[in-house]
Amino acid sequence: MVDVELPTQATNFTPLAARMRPVSLAHFNGQRHILEEGRPLRRAIEAGQVPSMILWGPPGTGKTTLARLVSQHCRKEFVSISAVQSGVKQIRCLAEQAKSRCVTAGQGTVLFVDEVHRFSKSQQDAFLPFVEDGTLIFVGATTENPSFTLNSALLSRARVFVLQPLLPQDILAILKRAVEDVEHGLGRQRLSFENDVLEALATASDGDARRALNTLEILGDLCGTEPITREDLAQILQGGSTRRFDNQGDVFYDQISALHKSVRGSSPDAALYWLVRMLDGGCDPRYLARRLVRIASEDVGNADPRALRIALDAWDVQDRVGSPEGELALAQAVLYLSICAKSNAVYSAYNAVLEIIKNDNSHEVPTRFRNAPTNLMGALGYGNGYRYAHDEPDGYAA
Repeated sequence: MVDVELPTQATNFTPLAARMRPVSLAHFNGQRHILEEGRPLRRAIEAGQVPSMILWGPPGTGKTTLARLVSQHCRKEFVSISAVQSGVKQIRCLAEQAKSRCVTAGQGTVLFVDEVHRFSKSQQDAFLPFVEDGTLIFVGATTENPSFTLNSALLSRARVFVLQPLLPQDILAILKRAVEDVEHGLGRQRLSFENDVLEALATASDGDARRALNTLEILGDLCGTEPITREDLAQILQGGSTRRFDNQGDVFYDQISALHKSVRGSSPDAALYWLVRMLDGGCDPRYLARRLVRIASEDVGNADPRALRIALDAWDVQDRVGSPEGELALAQAVLYLSICAKSNAVYSAYNAVLEIIKNDNSHEVPTRFRNAPTNLMGALGYGNGYRYAHDEPDGYAA
């Protein structure tokens, strides 16, 4: 495969992350599950015949870069828009330009739409006729689950490729290339590092290459010719969480699912880990407290009735004293729920009765269970045949 150079307009003001975009698939780090030799997407790119696609993954995993590489290898015009700043009018204008380009120059167009999930479902419909007739090869990038944020018509016309967070070794390779690259990277600065700083930065970047390169650029600007130490890196990272957490987004729901299932599976170490991950990421502790109350009823139930009380007490402590004491009470509740006996009998019985009620007729209350405060109601038989359990042998009315 011939490497294809990407056109560049880099200036002194262009961020390092933009200057270091790979110029070929051979320089693209990560995403081996879709880009290894022989994979369908890799073969399609090399053949210059790619379908419209949705690239779904966290920030800094190569969505924009991959879209550019697709365009270059397919010898098509690359047009990029952001859903934050664009509308239907611009989409139609770009489609007309693509049609004209195809007629006059015989060149197709790759339309890259960043943050495509920010378009409304009706706005997404504007792409459909141009994707359908081949005017555009549509490449959308999203950090949100396309099942929920993109309409079914657009999804049916595009392949979804899931991009994973980069591994530390992938980010380390990117950082080393940036340090050595004289033309686009920081090679001219002749940076030096102590104590495995690059390895530490690769790990701290949490799968985000853009974050890693931005941090490296700051380190280079601040330290100059002085060797860069772990202390320098710690100061740059201080106060900014590098863990992925998107409140009410996919990562949020994945993590709360992991917390709930760890408690259900009686794994206290895992449950505590996910609790602290969510707290560290900025999750509202009251949301977590409410979920623990749910777990106490759904997964512990009457196998250990104390669990519900402990979960409620933890919620109360969180409301009364706040952080950090409240979080400690939540941790106590999580650990108790994880190691106590489990039963979903109440939860199962409740759902079974609810299903019966939804699918059955509305049965009247039997007359023996009805009170008879008036003569008319007594004459109608209300209360007849009722047996007062406390007057029965052993306090039980069969």
